[in-house]
Amino acid sequence: MKLPAFFIAHGSPLLALEDNEYTRFLERLGQDLGKLRGIVVFSAHWDSPEQLITVDAQHETQHDFYGFPEEMYSLTYPAPGDPALSNRISELFKENNLAHQPVLGRGLDHGVWVILKKMFPQADIPVVALSVDSLRSPEEQYTIGRMLAPLRDEGILLIGSGGLVHNLRLLKQDDTPEQWALDFDAWVAKGLAAWDLPSLFAYEKQAPHVREAVPSYGREHFVPLFYIMGAADEGKRAQLMIQAYQYGTLSLNCWMVD
Repeated sequence: MKLPAFFIAHGSPLLALEDNEYTRFLERLGQDLGKLRGIVVFSAHWDSPEQLITVDAQHETQHDFYGFPEEMYSLTYPAPGDPALSNRISELFKENNLAHQPVLGRGLDHGVWVILKKMFPQADIPVVALSVDSLRSPEEQYTIGRMLAPLRDEGILLIGSGGLVHNLRLLKQDDTPEQWALDFDAWVAKGLAAWDLPSLFAYEKQAPHVREAVPSYGREHFVPLFYIMGAADEGKRAQLMIQAYQYGTLSLNCWMVD
């Protein structure tokens, strides 16, 4: 059975400790997906000009954040890796002439493990993490995702982890979303519903409030969307599963594409 793919916002690392509408959604989503052969995650927190792939048999947990409660630094997500799956990804990249490199010993960054800890708390499903390149064109990012579409027929869940509205310099004290954030998310939703690639690929010129929603220093959080859309190029269908906000300017959304 062909699995859908997902863009999942990871919000603040504190999501790992929180119990709210969004975390409960992630828990239900993991239960609904059931047993998987493996999980592949394009992470916003691994931005590299070269396509990188974890090849570990066992992952460490990165605590790649600062100034959080001490409890956060004791959380772990000891998921296994899957060198055979890493090799399968490498083969797909080679078939499409994409230069890439294996990486050993990196561990899973919080863009990966925070959402997986909610979805699959047992940490018993093999995980392979992939880098993104925020400086590539959206067309290139989409094409890389499309290279991995065959994995959806092989029991592998593909996830893009980031945030459509992600501006840490405009955070508020409460979660009431700013109107500009709502407007930007609505524009993206319209483009996804129509699978309007020309508009979405030109988001930096066409989207309302794009400078606030996707600041130049935070583009890496938006681009996992294009990678994961590419993996669903055959069906070109998108469904918004949930929409919530943290601190007014962090959108917590999950898009299922198939």
